[in-house]
Amino acid sequence: MPVLTRLIPSPVVVDIRAGALDDLGCVLADERISHSGKLAVAVSGGSGARLRERVAPSLPGADWFEVGGGTLDDAIKLAGAMKGGHYDAVVGLGGGKIIDCAKFAAARIGLPLVAVPTNLAHDGLCSPVATLDNDAGRGSYGVPNPIAVVIDLDVIRDAPARYVRAGIGDAVSNVSAIADWELANRVKGERIDGLAAAMARQAGEAVLRHPGGVGDNDFLQVLAEGLVLTGIAMSVSGDSRPASGACHEINHALDLLFPARAAAHGEQCGLGAAFAMHLRGAHEESAHMAEVLRRHGLPVLPEEIGFTPDEFVRAVEFAPQTRPGRYTILEHLDLETDQIKDMYADYVKAIGS
Repeated sequence: MPVLTRLIPSPVVVDIRAGALDDLGCVLADERISHSGKLAVAVSGGSGARLRERVAPSLPGADWFEVGGGTLDDAIKLAGAMKGGHYDAVVGLGGGKIIDCAKFAAARIGLPLVAVPTNLAHDGLCSPVATLDNDAGRGSYGVPNPIAVVIDLDVIRDAPARYVRAGIGDAVSNVSAIADWELANRVKGERIDGLAAAMARQAGEAVLRHPGGVGDNDFLQVLAEGLVLTGIAMSVSGDSRPASGACHEINHALDLLFPARAAAHGEQCGLGAAFAMHLRGAHEESAHMAEVLRRHGLPVLPEEIGFTPDEFVRAVEFAPQTRPGRYTILEHLDLETDQIKDMYADYVKAIGS
């Protein structure tokens, strides 16, 4: 009988611990990612640049590139600047925009990426997707998974708390996304990748049920691991399905309808997930999710991030247009404006003040 298996696209190195940044050079050499130390390091003018003085002595062969922002043009310029440098790998050191720019640039010039995030704002730190602003708004571009992910919990704890909290919202939204995937399977016969679903669900549940907070290393460890696992789950499934359902459709709608006022990705996804769970009739789960989000200082009502209830209703109505072909509770219910208003009023009552 043949032995069947499959290869899972995943990083060679996942190093999540306090002080990990100080060992970055040794880790890359030991794992044969860069014996020569010839690296291209992309940093922002903010958190990454502040860490350069600390990291530079351990990477004596590195060239440093400051990235202006998180646009497609920024990523293309970065790739052009690094091209011809004969580097072993690209290191993205900074927040999500820098990691995404570095992902795209590394893919463009055919080099592996080492992701060194300075916050945990969302699950993009290990995903096969680079999200970049372009002339049409914001686009998602397929890229290889990082070859290594190094997360220093001391650095994360020093990051602005809002960006860490946003990662909680993004991780918790997995629970709603998997429920949408299961709905699509029941109604439309869409195939579920069981391994990807298990990884994403357990990552979300681990964060949802952990009693700690953003100042707690044990909780940060679970959150960081959950975001990494979610990124790998997307690679396993070949798309964003394990982590993106109605929760992300609502998030994308808020981004598109109110681009100048959009909140952090994870803040909007967490709110979207709690409301989507209510829509599917999982009222206890929705209330528990809202309770956890509140405990972490995350929004559970649109007013808490600057949107009126009517604007939120408009976003929920528009949301299915953001991901044509994706089947979630929003497409399943196909609610009219007045029905969404009624459901939102019920949601507000159910989660309490």
